Amino acid sequence: MNKRLLWYLILVSMACGQAALAQRTVPQPRQNQQGELNEEEEGETTIRKSLLDDSTRMVYGPKTSLFFYEKDIKRNNLILYPQDTALNNFHNYDPVAKSGWKYQDLGNIGSAAKPVFYEIPDVIGTRAGFSAYDLYFHAPEDNKYFDTKSPFTEMSAFFGGGQRNMLDIAFARNVNPRWNVGFDFHTIRARKTLNPNARDDNMTVQNSYSMHTNYRSENGKYWFLGNFSRMLHKVNEIGGIIPPEEDSTSVYFTYEDAKVWLSNTQASDLRQEYRFYHEYSVRDELQLYHIFDQKNKHFTLSATLTSRDSLYYPSTRLNATTENTQGDTTRNYSDFKEWGNEVGFKGSFRGFYYNAHAKFRAGRMQSTFYPDGRKNNFNEVYLGGELIGKISEQWSISADGEYLIPGAFRLHGLFISPWLEVDYTKAVYKPTAMQQMYYGNFYQWENDFNNIGVDQIRGVFKVDFNRIKLRPSLTINRVNNYVFFNEERKAEQSPGEAFMLIPAVRSSIRVGQKFQWDMEVIFTQITGESSDNFRIPKFYGNTRFYFDSPMFNENVYVQMGIDVRYHSDYYAEAYFVGTQQFYLQNDFNVYAYPVADVFLDFRIHRTRVLLKYNHLNSGLMKEEGYFVTPDYTGYKSFIDLGITWYLFD
Repeated sequence: MNKRLLWYLILVSMACGQAALAQRTVPQPRQNQQGELNEEEEGETTIRKSLLDDSTRMVYGPKTSLFFYEKDIKRNNLILYPQDTALNNFHNYDPVAKSGWKYQDLGNIGSAAKPVFYEIPDVIGTRAGFSAYDLYFHAPEDNKYFDTKSPFTEMSAFFGGGQRNMLDIAFARNVNPRWNVGFDFHTIRARKTLNPNARDDNMTVQNSYSMHTNYRSENGKYWFLGNFSRMLHKVNEIGGIIPPEEDSTSVYFTYEDAKVWLSNTQASDLRQEYRFYHEYSVRDELQLYHIFDQKNKHFTLSATLTSRDSLYYPSTRLNATTENTQGDTTRNYSDFKEWGNEVGFKGSFRGFYYNAHAKFRAGRMQSTFYPDGRKNNFNEVYLGGELIGKISEQWSISADGEYLIPGAFRLHGLFISPWLEVDYTKAVYKPTAMQQMYYGNFYQWENDFNNIGVDQIRGVFKVDFNRIKLRPSLTINRVNNYVFFNEERKAEQSPGEAFMLIPAVRSSIRVGQKFQWDMEVIFTQITGESSDNFRIPKFYGNTRFYFDSPMFNENVYVQMGIDVRYHSDYYAEAYFVGTQQFYLQNDFNVYAYPVADVFLDFRIHRTRVLLKYNHLNSGLMKEEGYFVTPDYTGYKSFIDLGITWYLFD
């Protein structure tokens, strides 16, 4: 019945699109496959100061509302990007799907997530260590800044099956040609996929927003970028499905009727960050700059232990005293704050960009139950720099590094040519504050771990033919002193090394005139004394075959096809709600299972619409369904709808 409904909705959507086109009385500028204006219209937009055509119709569009990033300003490489109206991967709208399914989550939008593959941290100094919801936070250093010729609004609404909904709104406008202001707003309302008690029994409730501004002086010598971001991410935890060996009445793959561990436990991640970047140009070869940021992160876990939830947690209550109620109600609270100042000078000279800077970070991790009111404080001083040489449009070489006094550092080099990219990183970074010191109601520890070391080299070959693009690659990692959470759910440091050999290939093949086949395959081989501390599937694959062509006299652009993802068997890390951490386990095999989704993405003018049927092969396999994390099942079959549209006036 669901599959019949899917095809019915596809036909209705196409019919509505054709009807909408039939009602249009004013011809619209023709766009190419990427959503860009053709050359004639682009030139017209450029030369007409009033931005009006002969029929007085506004021609504001994706190329009159541009955005850029702080990192490009810092590197003297300002790139103004037009708004994205492309259809590629549009149906994978939620954060885990956008990553190419390279995050392991708990089977719902907004649930705890971690990268499947090992990643070197961006910060070599002290970090909080509560990263389960990092994927859903829009960090100020990665946010967009705008330069708009007219007020710009972007609105996206995604209605996932099972009441998994997301709403995104962005607005920006120029106060004058040199000053822009704007804001972003994001929400997630994702109903529990396992054992919901009501229509609005949400697993995830998120409200986040950011406000941003950028200003440039009249003579162009001074530039200011400012951003404030806030996220309140609440998760009503379920603890996973009760294993049948624990409760004979519990059955996997009953979804709404599943028996789960928790119904009175809530995790909360509140973040507020301020970031300001400004620079002054003494001359073309020399600019002075300063970056200030302040980050407040509050992590809370609340659990009612007088309910059935107590069966999920260890029986010990380490914080329980006669003065508090931690014996029957847990409230683990961790507060991480940091302040950072980076000052430096930079410039461009004879095709080379250079940068030298000093940075000071100060902060602390605080918890209600630290003994004697102690705070896990840190003060860190960094020295660093960067050098980029652009030989031509296709050839460049760069090197950057940072030294944390004393004992931690990061060195990175990148070579780019038309046929080869080579990337090398050597780093020594600190364990997280949570790994070093933690006082929860169920687990407590104080550690003195050594810094973690890593060497990583990656090479990508670029092989392009007329209709085929191939990107074979090889990544080699060596990691020593790795810190992880063991089978007892406690932080532990491995004394040995792990070696990872990761060959991979990505391909893009044009089949005929109207079909496209994209694919990525990754193989991972891990050896060494510490190899068992990394849980990565040996094989990972993602492929998409789809129709890709304009229709209805090139007034509608359509992509329609099938998306399949797969990984081999592996003992994926389990998730423990009490510490908000993934940890090693050796009993639950997250078995190999291909998941197929069928999708229809189309664009009418600048409006994009998606229709996606998840888990098309449900009920057609040997297994009843699939797992994403031990005791957490993946999606069942349901339909997602979504729409994104732009307003340029």
